[in-house]
Amino acid sequence: MNKPFPEALAERLIQHFGQRFSRGESTRLQHGRDESVHAPQLPDAVIHAESTDEVALIVRLCAEHGVPVIPFGVGSSVEGHVLAPQGGISLDLSGMNQVVAIHADDGDATVQAGVTRKQLNDELKGTGLFFPIDPGADATLGGMAATRASGTNAVRYGTMRENVLASTVVLADGRIMKTGGRARKSSAGYDLTRLLVGSEGTLGIMTELTVKLYPIPEAISAAVCTFPDIDSAVQTVIQTIQLGVPIARIELLDTLSLKAINQFSKTTLAEAPTLFFEFHGSPAGVAEQAQTVQAIADELGGANFAWATRPEDRSRLWQARHDAYFACLQLKPGCRCFPTDVCVPISRLAECIAATSEDIAQVGIPIALFGHVGDGNFHLVVLVDTANEQEMAEAAWISQRVVERAIAMEGTCTGEHGIGLGKRKYLPLEHGEVAVDVMRAIKSALDPHNLLNPGKILLPAPGTRDDA
Repeated sequence: MNKPFPEALAERLIQHFGQRFSRGESTRLQHGRDESVHAPQLPDAVIHAESTDEVALIVRLCAEHGVPVIPFGVGSSVEGHVLAPQGGISLDLSGMNQVVAIHADDGDATVQAGVTRKQLNDELKGTGLFFPIDPGADATLGGMAATRASGTNAVRYGTMRENVLASTVVLADGRIMKTGGRARKSSAGYDLTRLLVGSEGTLGIMTELTVKLYPIPEAISAAVCTFPDIDSAVQTVIQTIQLGVPIARIELLDTLSLKAINQFSKTTLAEAPTLFFEFHGSPAGVAEQAQTVQAIADELGGANFAWATRPEDRSRLWQARHDAYFACLQLKPGCRCFPTDVCVPISRLAECIAATSEDIAQVGIPIALFGHVGDGNFHLVVLVDTANEQEMAEAAWISQRVVERAIAMEGTCTGEHGIGLGKRKYLPLEHGEVAVDVMRAIKSALDPHNLLNPGKILLPAPGTRDDA
Protein backbone atom coordinates (compact mmCIF):
# COMPACT_ATOMS: atom_id res chain seq x y z
CA MET A 1 0.00 0.00 0.00
CA ASN A 2 1.28 3.48 -0.89
CA LYS A 3 1.90 6.01 1.85
CA PRO A 4 -0.62 8.86 2.19
CA PHE A 5 0.43 11.88 0.17
CA PRO A 6 1.84 14.54 2.53
CA GLU A 7 -0.55 17.47 2.77
CA ALA A 8 2.33 19.76 3.72
CA LEU A 9 3.97 18.95 0.39
CA ALA A 10 0.70 19.53 -1.48
CA GLU A 11 0.38 22.96 0.13
CA ARG A 12 3.91 23.97 -0.86
CA LEU A 13 3.45 22.78 -4.44
CA ILE A 14 0.13 24.62 -4.75
CA GLN A 15 1.84 27.73 -3.39
CA HIS A 16 4.55 27.56 -6.05
CA PHE A 17 2.64 26.15 -9.04
CA GLY A 18 -1.04 26.92 -8.53
CA GLN A 19 -3.26 25.19 -11.08
CA ARG A 20 -0.28 23.39 -12.62
CA PHE A 21 -0.53 21.06 -9.61
CA SER A 22 -3.49 18.68 -9.82
CA ARG A 23 -4.90 15.80 -7.82
CA GLY A 24 -7.90 15.33 -10.13
CA GLU A 25 -8.87 11.77 -10.97
CA SER A 26 -8.91 12.23 -14.74
CA THR A 27 -5.52 13.94 -14.79
CA ARG A 28 -4.01 11.24 -12.61
CA LEU A 29 -5.48 8.50 -14.82
CA GLN A 30 -4.05 10.15 -17.94
CA HIS A 31 -0.60 10.10 -16.33
CA GLY A 32 -0.88 6.66 -14.73
CA ARG A 33 -1.09 4.59 -17.90
CA ASP A 34 0.69 4.22 -21.22
CA GLU A 35 0.33 2.14 -24.39
CA SER A 36 1.31 -1.06 -22.60
CA VAL A 37 -0.78 -3.99 -21.42
CA HIS A 38 -0.06 -3.07 -17.80
CA ALA A 39 -3.04 -1.99 -15.72
CA PRO A 40 -3.04 1.73 -14.82
CA GLN A 41 -1.16 2.68 -11.65
CA LEU A 42 -2.03 6.25 -10.75
CA PRO A 43 0.21 8.86 -9.18
CA ASP A 44 -1.10 10.79 -6.18
CA ALA A 45 -0.75 14.06 -8.08
CA VAL A 46 0.44 15.57 -11.36
CA ILE A 47 2.52 18.70 -11.76
CA HIS A 48 3.50 20.49 -14.97
CA ALA A 49 7.00 21.97 -14.99
CA GLU A 50 8.25 24.66 -17.37
CA SER A 51 11.96 25.00 -16.55
CA THR A 52 14.95 23.14 -15.17
CA ASP A 53 14.81 25.25 -12.01
CA GLU A 54 11.18 24.26 -11.47
CA VAL A 55 12.04 20.59 -11.90
CA ALA A 56 14.85 20.98 -9.39
CA LEU A 57 12.49 22.62 -6.88
CA ILE A 58 9.86 19.89 -7.29
CA VAL A 59 12.41 17.10 -6.88
CA ARG A 60 13.97 18.80 -3.86
CA LEU A 61 10.61 19.22 -2.13
CA CYS A 62 9.62 15.62 -2.92
CA ALA A 63 12.95 14.39 -1.58
CA GLU A 64 12.33 16.21 1.70
CA HIS A 65 9.04 14.33 2.09
CA GLY A 66 10.18 10.97 0.66
CA VAL A 67 7.75 11.17 -2.27
CA PRO A 68 8.52 9.39 -5.60
CA VAL A 69 8.79 11.38 -8.84
CA ILE A 70 7.92 9.82 -12.21
CA PRO A 71 8.93 11.81 -15.33
CA PHE A 72 6.21 12.00 -18.01
CA GLY A 73 6.45 13.10 -21.64
CA VAL A 74 3.51 12.10 -23.87
CA GLY A 75 2.86 8.63 -22.43
CA SER A 76 3.72 6.70 -25.61
CA SER A 77 5.90 4.08 -23.91
CA VAL A 78 4.91 0.41 -24.08
CA GLU A 79 6.59 -1.15 -21.04
CA GLY A 80 4.92 0.68 -18.16
CA HIS A 81 7.62 3.35 -17.84
CA VAL A 82 5.29 6.11 -16.61
CA LEU A 83 3.15 4.06 -14.22
CA ALA A 84 3.29 4.94 -10.52
CA PRO A 85 3.44 1.66 -8.54
CA GLN A 86 4.33 3.57 -5.36
CA GLY A 87 2.19 6.64 -6.01
CA GLY A 88 3.94 9.97 -5.81
CA ILE A 89 4.18 12.82 -8.32
CA SER A 90 3.91 12.46 -12.07
CA LEU A 91 6.19 15.21 -13.36
CA ASP A 92 4.86 16.30 -16.75
CA LEU A 93 7.64 17.82 -18.88
CA SER A 94 5.58 18.40 -22.03
CA GLY A 95 5.43 22.14 -21.30
CA MET A 96 9.20 22.34 -21.49
CA ASN A 97 9.00 22.56 -25.27
CA GLN A 98 11.46 25.26 -26.29
CA VAL A 99 14.16 24.80 -28.90
CA VAL A 100 16.91 26.58 -27.01
CA ALA A 101 19.51 26.89 -29.79
CA ILE A 102 20.28 25.59 -33.27
CA HIS A 103 23.95 25.54 -34.25
CA ALA A 104 23.68 24.85 -37.95
CA ASP A 105 27.41 25.25 -38.63
CA ASP A 106 28.20 22.58 -36.04
CA GLY A 107 25.24 20.31 -36.79
CA ASP A 108 23.64 20.25 -33.35
CA ALA A 109 20.69 21.67 -31.44
CA THR A 110 19.88 22.16 -27.77
CA VAL A 111 16.27 21.54 -26.79
CA GLN A 112 14.17 21.24 -23.67
CA ALA A 113 13.02 17.71 -22.83
CA GLY A 114 9.42 18.28 -23.91
CA VAL A 115 10.26 19.12 -27.52
CA THR A 116 8.97 16.42 -29.86
CA ARG A 117 10.87 15.09 -32.84
CA LYS A 118 8.36 16.57 -35.32
CA GLN A 119 8.56 19.95 -33.60
CA LEU A 120 12.35 19.96 -33.84
CA ASN A 121 12.29 19.08 -37.52
CA ASP A 122 9.74 21.85 -38.15
CA GLU A 123 12.11 24.30 -36.43
CA LEU A 124 14.96 23.07 -38.65
CA LYS A 125 13.22 23.92 -41.92
CA GLY A 126 15.41 26.18 -43.99
CA THR A 127 18.66 25.05 -42.34
CA GLY A 128 19.28 22.09 -44.62
CA LEU A 129 19.46 19.85 -41.54
CA PHE A 130 17.19 17.30 -39.88
CA PHE A 131 17.00 15.12 -36.78
CA PRO A 132 16.69 11.51 -37.98
CA ILE A 133 15.68 9.44 -34.94
CA ASP A 134 12.13 8.34 -35.64
CA PRO A 135 10.50 5.82 -33.26
CA GLY A 136 7.11 6.19 -34.97
CA ALA A 137 5.23 8.02 -32.24
CA ASP A 138 5.77 11.77 -32.00
CA ALA A 139 7.53 11.26 -28.69
CA THR A 140 9.36 13.90 -26.68
CA LEU A 141 13.11 13.97 -27.05
CA GLY A 142 13.46 13.65 -23.29
CA GLY A 143 11.40 10.47 -23.34
CA MET A 144 13.30 9.17 -26.35
CA ALA A 145 16.60 9.74 -24.57
CA ALA A 146 15.30 8.16 -21.37
CA THR A 147 14.36 4.94 -23.20
CA ARG A 148 17.29 5.04 -25.64
CA ALA A 149 14.82 5.06 -28.51
CA SER A 150 15.71 4.46 -32.13
CA GLY A 151 13.29 3.53 -34.92
CA THR A 152 13.21 3.23 -38.66
CA ASN A 153 16.39 5.24 -39.43
CA ALA A 154 18.65 3.54 -36.90
CA VAL A 155 20.36 1.31 -39.44
CA ARG A 156 22.04 4.43 -40.89
CA TYR A 157 21.88 7.13 -38.22
CA GLY A 158 22.06 5.11 -35.01
CA THR A 159 19.95 5.41 -31.86
CA MET A 160 19.55 8.10 -29.21
CA ARG A 161 22.68 6.68 -27.58
CA GLU A 162 24.82 7.89 -30.51
CA ASN A 163 22.95 11.15 -31.02
CA VAL A 164 22.80 12.82 -27.60
CA LEU A 165 25.92 14.94 -27.09
CA ALA A 166 25.06 16.60 -23.79
CA SER A 167 22.32 16.87 -21.21
CA THR A 168 21.09 18.89 -18.27
CA VAL A 169 19.88 16.57 -15.52
CA VAL A 170 18.16 17.04 -12.18
CA LEU A 171 19.43 14.52 -9.65
CA ALA A 172 17.40 12.83 -6.92
CA ASP A 173 18.32 15.46 -4.33
CA GLY A 174 17.43 18.38 -6.62
CA ARG A 175 20.95 19.29 -7.72
CA ILE A 176 21.38 20.24 -11.38
CA MET A 177 24.12 18.45 -13.34
CA LYS A 178 25.50 19.13 -16.80
CA THR A 179 26.90 16.19 -18.77
CA GLY A 180 28.85 16.07 -22.01
CA GLY A 181 29.34 19.01 -24.34
CA ARG A 182 29.05 20.12 -27.94
CA ALA A 183 32.43 18.73 -29.00
CA ARG A 184 32.08 15.59 -31.09
CA LYS A 185 34.49 13.64 -28.92
CA SER A 186 35.96 13.80 -25.44
CA SER A 187 38.15 11.66 -23.18
CA ALA A 188 37.33 13.67 -20.05
CA GLY A 189 36.12 11.43 -17.25
CA TYR A 190 33.19 9.03 -17.05
CA ASP A 191 30.65 9.24 -19.86
CA LEU A 192 27.71 10.40 -17.74
CA THR A 193 25.64 11.32 -20.79
CA ARG A 194 25.62 7.72 -21.99
CA LEU A 195 24.85 6.57 -18.45
CA LEU A 196 21.71 8.74 -18.36
CA VAL A 197 20.55 7.86 -21.89
CA GLY A 198 18.47 4.71 -21.44
CA SER A 199 18.14 5.04 -17.66
CA GLU A 200 14.35 5.56 -17.95
CA GLY A 201 14.24 8.36 -15.40
CA THR A 202 15.63 6.18 -12.61
CA LEU A 203 18.98 8.00 -12.18
CA GLY A 204 18.04 11.58 -12.99
CA ILE A 205 15.50 13.68 -14.86
CA MET A 206 16.79 15.04 -18.15
CA THR A 207 15.48 18.57 -18.73
CA GLU A 208 17.64 19.67 -21.70
CA LEU A 209 19.46 17.78 -24.44
CA THR A 210 21.97 18.66 -27.10
CA VAL A 211 21.48 16.38 -30.09
CA LYS A 212 23.23 15.77 -33.39
CA LEU A 213 21.72 16.99 -36.64
CA TYR A 214 22.38 15.71 -40.15
CA PRO A 215 22.32 17.25 -43.63
CA ILE A 216 19.14 16.55 -45.54
CA PRO A 217 20.17 14.15 -48.31
CA GLU A 218 20.41 15.55 -51.81
CA ALA A 219 18.22 12.71 -53.06
CA ILE A 220 15.79 10.40 -51.25
CA SER A 221 13.96 7.48 -52.77
CA ALA A 222 11.70 4.86 -51.20
CA ALA A 223 10.62 1.48 -52.51
CA VAL A 224 8.39 -1.40 -51.55
CA CYS A 225 8.79 -5.04 -52.51
CA THR A 226 6.75 -8.16 -51.71
CA PHE A 227 8.07 -11.67 -51.11
CA PRO A 228 6.65 -15.20 -51.18
CA ASP A 229 7.56 -15.72 -47.52
CA ILE A 230 9.20 -13.98 -44.57
CA ASP A 231 12.44 -15.94 -44.90
CA SER A 232 13.18 -14.65 -48.41
CA ALA A 233 12.47 -11.10 -47.24
CA VAL A 234 14.83 -11.49 -44.29
CA GLN A 235 17.54 -13.01 -46.48
CA THR A 236 17.26 -9.92 -48.71
CA VAL A 237 17.88 -7.74 -45.67
CA ILE A 238 20.87 -9.79 -44.54
CA GLN A 239 22.53 -9.72 -47.95
CA THR A 240 21.89 -5.99 -48.30
CA ILE A 241 23.60 -5.25 -44.99
CA GLN A 242 26.46 -7.68 -45.57
CA LEU A 243 27.17 -6.09 -48.95
CA GLY A 244 27.59 -2.75 -47.20
CA VAL A 245 24.77 -0.93 -49.00
CA PRO A 246 24.38 2.34 -47.02
CA ILE A 247 20.62 2.04 -46.85
CA ALA A 248 18.70 4.46 -44.61
CA ARG A 249 15.73 2.25 -43.70
CA ILE A 250 14.65 -1.37 -44.19
CA GLU A 251 11.36 -2.34 -42.62
CA LEU A 252 9.75 -5.79 -42.63
CA LEU A 253 6.00 -6.27 -42.31
CA ASP A 254 4.23 -9.62 -42.33
CA THR A 255 0.94 -10.43 -44.04
CA LEU A 256 -1.21 -9.66 -41.01
CA SER A 257 0.48 -6.26 -40.57
CA LEU A 258 -0.26 -5.36 -44.21
CA LYS A 259 -3.88 -6.43 -43.84
CA ALA A 260 -4.24 -4.20 -40.79
CA ILE A 261 -2.55 -1.25 -42.52
CA ASN A 262 -4.80 -1.51 -45.58
CA GLN A 263 -7.91 -1.51 -43.42
CA PHE A 264 -6.72 1.33 -41.18
CA SER A 265 -4.96 3.60 -43.69
CA LYS A 266 -7.16 2.84 -46.72
CA THR A 267 -4.12 1.73 -48.70
CA THR A 268 -3.98 -1.03 -51.31
CA LEU A 269 -0.62 -2.60 -50.51
CA ALA A 270 -0.19 -6.28 -51.38
CA GLU A 271 -1.03 -8.42 -48.35
CA ALA A 272 2.14 -10.49 -48.33
CA PRO A 273 5.50 -10.33 -46.52
CA THR A 274 6.86 -6.95 -47.55
CA LEU A 275 10.00 -4.83 -47.24
CA PHE A 276 9.91 -1.03 -47.20
CA PHE A 277 13.21 0.61 -48.23
CA GLU A 278 14.54 4.15 -48.18
CA PHE A 279 17.75 5.33 -49.85
CA HIS A 280 19.62 8.57 -49.05
CA GLY A 281 22.51 10.21 -50.92
CA SER A 282 23.31 11.77 -54.26
CA PRO A 283 20.98 11.03 -57.19
CA ALA A 284 23.55 8.64 -58.67
CA GLY A 285 24.24 7.02 -55.30
CA VAL A 286 20.56 6.51 -54.54
CA ALA A 287 19.98 4.94 -57.95
CA GLU A 288 22.94 2.61 -57.46
CA GLN A 289 21.76 1.55 -53.99
CA ALA A 290 18.25 0.84 -55.24
CA GLN A 291 19.48 -1.17 -58.23
CA THR A 292 21.70 -3.28 -55.99
CA VAL A 293 18.87 -4.02 -53.56
CA GLN A 294 16.42 -4.74 -56.35
CA ALA A 295 18.85 -7.27 -57.84
CA ILE A 296 19.19 -8.99 -54.45
CA ALA A 297 15.42 -9.07 -54.02
CA ASP A 298 14.87 -10.46 -57.51
CA GLU A 299 17.21 -13.37 -56.82
CA LEU A 300 15.27 -14.21 -53.66
CA GLY A 301 11.80 -14.11 -55.20
CA GLY A 302 10.95 -10.47 -54.57
CA ALA A 303 8.24 -9.02 -56.79
CA ASN A 304 6.44 -5.77 -57.55
CA PHE A 305 9.45 -3.61 -56.67
CA ALA A 306 7.74 -0.21 -56.73
CA TRP A 307 9.40 3.22 -56.41
CA ALA A 308 8.24 6.27 -54.51
CA THR A 309 10.38 9.29 -55.38
CA ARG A 310 7.92 12.14 -54.86
CA PRO A 311 7.93 13.48 -51.27
CA GLU A 312 4.18 13.03 -50.90
CA ASP A 313 4.37 9.38 -52.03
CA ARG A 314 7.24 8.65 -49.63
CA SER A 315 5.38 10.32 -46.79
CA ARG A 316 2.27 8.26 -47.52
CA LEU A 317 4.30 5.05 -47.57
CA TRP A 318 6.08 5.75 -44.28
CA GLN A 319 2.94 7.03 -42.61
CA ALA A 320 1.36 3.68 -43.40
CA ARG A 321 4.34 1.98 -41.74
CA HIS A 322 4.09 4.22 -38.68
CA ASP A 323 0.38 3.45 -38.45
CA ALA A 324 1.11 -0.29 -38.18
CA TYR A 325 0.89 -0.46 -34.38
CA PHE A 326 -2.45 1.31 -34.11
CA ALA A 327 -3.70 -0.41 -37.26
CA CYS A 328 -3.06 -3.80 -35.67
CA LEU A 329 -5.08 -2.81 -32.61
CA GLN A 330 -8.12 -2.41 -34.86
CA LEU A 331 -7.94 -6.07 -35.87
CA LYS A 332 -9.41 -6.95 -32.49
CA PRO A 333 -11.55 -4.04 -31.22
CA GLY A 334 -11.33 -3.48 -27.49
CA CYS A 335 -8.07 -5.39 -27.19
CA ARG A 336 -4.79 -4.28 -25.67
CA CYS A 337 -1.36 -4.89 -27.10
CA PHE A 338 1.09 -7.14 -25.29
CA PRO A 339 4.13 -5.87 -27.19
CA THR A 340 7.64 -7.20 -27.25
CA ASP A 341 10.71 -6.34 -29.25
CA VAL A 342 14.08 -8.03 -29.49
CA CYS A 343 17.27 -7.43 -31.41
CA VAL A 344 19.79 -10.03 -32.59
CA PRO A 345 23.01 -10.03 -34.63
CA ILE A 346 22.05 -9.67 -38.27
CA SER A 347 23.45 -13.14 -39.08
CA ARG A 348 20.94 -14.73 -36.66
CA LEU A 349 17.91 -12.69 -37.77
CA ALA A 350 16.44 -15.21 -40.23
CA GLU A 351 16.78 -18.04 -37.72
CA CYS A 352 15.22 -16.00 -34.92
CA ILE A 353 12.24 -14.88 -37.00
CA ALA A 354 11.66 -18.37 -38.42
CA ALA A 355 11.55 -19.91 -34.94
CA THR A 356 9.31 -17.10 -33.71
CA SER A 357 6.92 -17.67 -36.62
CA GLU A 358 6.65 -21.33 -35.56
CA ASP A 359 5.72 -20.19 -32.05
CA ILE A 360 3.10 -17.80 -33.42
CA ALA A 361 1.47 -20.70 -35.26
CA GLN A 362 0.94 -22.50 -31.93
CA VAL A 363 -1.26 -19.86 -30.28
CA GLY A 364 -4.78 -18.74 -31.05
CA ILE A 365 -4.39 -14.98 -30.61
CA PRO A 366 -3.61 -12.55 -33.45
CA ILE A 367 0.08 -11.64 -33.59
CA ALA A 368 1.62 -9.28 -36.12
CA LEU A 369 5.36 -9.20 -36.81
CA PHE A 370 7.19 -6.18 -38.12
CA GLY A 371 10.36 -4.32 -37.40
CA HIS A 372 13.49 -2.40 -38.22
CA VAL A 373 15.23 -5.47 -39.53
CA GLY A 374 18.16 -3.57 -41.01
CA ASP A 375 19.71 -3.62 -37.55
CA GLY A 376 18.28 -6.97 -36.43
CA ASN A 377 15.35 -5.52 -34.47
CA PHE A 378 11.79 -6.81 -34.80
CA HIS A 379 8.53 -6.43 -32.88
CA LEU A 380 5.56 -8.61 -32.08
CA VAL A 381 2.17 -6.97 -31.63
CA VAL A 382 0.26 -9.54 -29.59
CA LEU A 383 -3.44 -8.67 -29.33
CA VAL A 384 -5.13 -9.76 -26.12
CA ASP A 385 -8.24 -9.37 -24.04
CA THR A 386 -6.64 -8.57 -20.69
CA ALA A 387 -9.60 -10.18 -18.88
CA ASN A 388 -9.00 -13.49 -20.69
CA GLU A 389 -6.53 -15.55 -18.67
CA GLN A 390 -5.75 -17.94 -21.52
CA GLU A 391 -4.94 -15.13 -23.93
CA MET A 392 -2.72 -13.41 -21.37
CA ALA A 393 -0.94 -16.71 -20.68
CA GLU A 394 -0.35 -17.30 -24.39
CA ALA A 395 0.96 -13.75 -24.80
CA ALA A 396 3.33 -14.14 -21.86
CA TRP A 397 4.52 -17.49 -23.24
CA ILE A 398 5.35 -16.18 -26.69
CA SER A 399 7.00 -13.05 -25.28
CA GLN A 400 9.21 -15.16 -23.06
CA ARG A 401 10.05 -17.52 -25.92
CA VAL A 402 11.19 -14.76 -28.26
CA VAL A 403 13.15 -12.94 -25.54
CA GLU A 404 14.99 -16.03 -24.33
CA ARG A 405 15.73 -17.03 -27.91
CA ALA A 406 17.16 -13.58 -28.72
CA ILE A 407 19.38 -13.60 -25.62
CA ALA A 408 20.59 -17.12 -26.46
CA MET A 409 21.60 -15.76 -29.87
CA GLU A 410 23.70 -13.06 -28.16
CA GLY A 411 21.01 -10.48 -28.73
CA THR A 412 18.93 -8.40 -26.35
CA CYS A 413 15.52 -8.62 -24.69
CA THR A 414 14.64 -5.17 -26.05
CA GLY A 415 16.05 -3.29 -29.01
CA GLU A 416 14.24 -0.04 -28.32
CA HIS A 417 11.16 -0.34 -26.09
CA GLY A 418 13.20 -0.40 -22.88
CA ILE A 419 12.75 -2.40 -19.69
CA GLY A 420 10.19 -0.47 -17.63
CA LEU A 421 8.10 -2.88 -15.60
CA GLY A 422 7.63 -5.53 -18.24
CA LYS A 423 11.12 -6.91 -18.85
CA ARG A 424 12.90 -6.50 -15.52
CA LYS A 425 13.19 -10.25 -15.02
CA TYR A 426 15.29 -10.65 -18.16
CA LEU A 427 18.15 -8.34 -17.18
CA PRO A 428 20.04 -11.00 -15.13
CA LEU A 429 19.67 -13.48 -17.99
CA GLU A 430 21.03 -10.99 -20.51
CA HIS A 431 23.74 -9.27 -18.48
CA GLY A 432 24.46 -11.62 -15.56
CA GLU A 433 23.99 -11.07 -11.84
CA VAL A 434 27.29 -9.22 -11.42
CA ALA A 435 26.30 -6.58 -13.98
CA VAL A 436 22.85 -6.21 -12.40
CA ASP A 437 24.50 -5.75 -8.99
CA VAL A 438 26.61 -2.95 -10.49
CA MET A 439 23.44 -1.35 -11.88
CA ARG A 440 21.87 -1.52 -8.41
CA ALA A 441 24.98 0.10 -6.94
CA ILE A 442 24.78 2.97 -9.43
CA LYS A 443 21.08 3.42 -8.68
CA SER A 444 21.77 3.41 -4.94
CA ALA A 445 24.58 5.95 -5.30
CA LEU A 446 22.53 8.41 -7.34
CA ASP A 447 19.12 7.78 -5.78
CA PRO A 448 19.70 6.27 -2.32
CA HIS A 449 16.06 6.60 -1.27
CA ASN A 450 14.68 5.13 -4.53
CA LEU A 451 12.50 8.14 -5.36
CA LEU A 452 13.15 8.52 -9.11
CA ASN A 453 10.75 6.35 -11.12
CA PRO A 454 10.88 3.52 -8.57
CA GLY A 455 10.21 -0.05 -9.63
CA LYS A 456 11.49 0.37 -13.18
CA ILE A 457 14.38 -1.48 -14.86
CA LEU A 458 15.69 -3.30 -11.78
CA LEU A 459 14.00 -5.99 -9.74
CA PRO A 460 14.60 -5.43 -6.03
CA ALA A 461 17.60 -7.10 -4.45
CA PRO A 462 16.83 -10.53 -2.95
CA GLY A 463 15.06 -10.22 0.40
CA THR A 464 13.62 -6.75 -0.27
CA ARG A 465 10.06 -5.75 -1.11
CA ASP A 466 8.87 -4.98 -4.63
CA ASP A 467 6.12 -2.37 -4.73
CA ALA A 468 5.73 -2.65 -8.50
